[in-house]
Amino acid sequence: MGCIDSELSIALIGDAQIADLAGDFGRERRPTDVLAFSMLEGEGAEYRGAAIGDVVISVDTAAEQARARGVPLDQELRDLLIHGVLHLLGMDHEYPADARNMRKLEDHLRWTLTRRR
Repeated sequence: MGCIDSELSIALIGDAQIADLAGDFGRERRPTDVLAFSMLEGEGAEYRGAAIGDVVISVDTAAEQARARGVPLDQELRDLLIHGVLHLLGMDHEYPADARNMRKLEDHLRWTLTRRR
């Protein structure tokens, strides 16, 4: 992904904390599965060093989603981390074409990571 030698912060928190964090940053104050805060752009980006940003995942929501999908929690956490990192790198899913492109890259990264095991 072109981020060799880059740094990433990952936080695993609960629904209450992620709802507060979402609200603090202008989103609806409710639990969500993952939030991504890029340091590649915006105020202070020139001081970021090797950091690309922060990915924050609600383990509570991830556990619910894993149960609903019938997958292990670690697989759901991996998928949410991939999703969050792609957001850090500028991808989005607001429009159907963007969502398809993001999903395709997520699928490729999951396949690549699974193959390396």
